[in-house]
Amino acid sequence: MQISTNYLFDRASAQMSQLQNDLAKSQAQIAAQKQVLNPSDAPDQAAAITRLKSVIGRNDGYGKALDTIQARLDTESTTLSSASDVLIRIKELAIQANNGTQGSTSRAAIATEMKGLRDQLLSLANSTDTTGNYLFSGSKVKTPAFATDAAGEVSYQGDQTHMQVAVGDQRTIAINRSGTTAFVRVVRTASDGTTSGTGFFQAINDLIAGVNAKDGSGSAAMQRGLTEMDALHQGVVLAQAQSGTDMKVIDQQRAVLDDTKLSLKTALSNVEDLDMATAITQMQKQLLSLEAAQASFAKVSQLTLFNYIK
Repeated sequence: MQISTNYLFDRASAQMSQLQNDLAKSQAQIAAQKQVLNPSDAPDQAAAITRLKSVIGRNDGYGKALDTIQARLDTESTTLSSASDVLIRIKELAIQANNGTQGSTSRAAIATEMKGLRDQLLSLANSTDTTGNYLFSGSKVKTPAFATDAAGEVSYQGDQTHMQVAVGDQRTIAINRSGTTAFVRVVRTASDGTTSGTGFFQAINDLIAGVNAKDGSGSAAMQRGLTEMDALHQGVVLAQAQSGTDMKVIDQQRAVLDDTKLSLKTALSNVEDLDMATAITQMQKQLLSLEAAQASFAKVSQLTLFNYIK
């Protein structure tokens, strides 16, 4: 009889302990609204959750990279638009100065305005993004794209390297543009037929010098400058168009990332999130089972041999 009583108590105690543990787990799951609280509860499910969260985190990183590139391209596009407007104004002034009715004084005034516009272009070419990096220096983002030496000549200090940033598992986008692709050189043909390249700012300086000439010898320089201004403006416009194309690519890639992220979060929710209605129903069943076991044990524990004899 002693062995049977011990067995009865041990079995009842183990049963109620298991029921209490199951109930506590259900309550914890409902509080956290998660199916898996510890990896040991469901190793395969926990591994899937970790993998999905890792992929979502990587896609969030791609999204932040897109935001950075977008901000840089916005600044670049605005800068190139301003440069285009300045070049149009310089050409207007050049056409005005090339009019035979203009005197040396009026041409000198026009040349002064053109110098100011040239300086504005140089400032635009040395623009920086929101992080302080130069837009048109290639990979040498801490070096001004263009510098003026003691003789007043402007030279390009950047390089032609295009830096690529990952914005997807199989997708990269260039985040920089060299100054010579936006502020292009022009090709000049000499009287003997030989050609040579002339820098963007040198071409403008030569045009200004032609406008500023007092003896009328600047007519040829102005005629050549007007032709070269079209090439300079075309280079800026093409760079602006490329910037717009890059922004469209960013919008498309952002849409891809958003769709992918939605799919991943849906998959994660299916694996990780708790079905509250089912969980609450399960908890109520466990609570009833525990109460029934406790009540049953209370009655059984009161039975004795003397009660049986009676």
